[in-house]
Amino acid sequence: MIDPSTDAFNKDKVNLETSKIAWQELQRFFASGAAVFVAAELDLVEVAYQFSIDNKDQVAEWMQNQQVGLVTDAQALAWLEADTDVWAVVVKPWILVQGD
Repeated sequence: MIDPSTDAFNKDKVNLETSKIAWQELQRFFASGAAVFVAAELDLVEVAYQFSIDNKDQVAEWMQNQQVGLVTDAQALAWLEADTDVWAVVVKPWILVQGD
């Protein structure tokens, strides 16, 4: 059994909480400013884990590189119009999403 205090356990837990969902189902989170975009080149589970441990330096670097940020109106509209399914995971108070 994996020790619950280990990084591996915590990443596995995040991975199990990650799923595909229709962007349309996440509109209320977008409207409240809680939807965070994660660039396709990043590992969603790793990003969620770094958010969960409050690694501000890493998150700030991703934000500076425009790899992580609040979902924009343009992204939200494109995903809605295309009826896109996105990968999503909750890291309260955020919903991290990764779409095509």
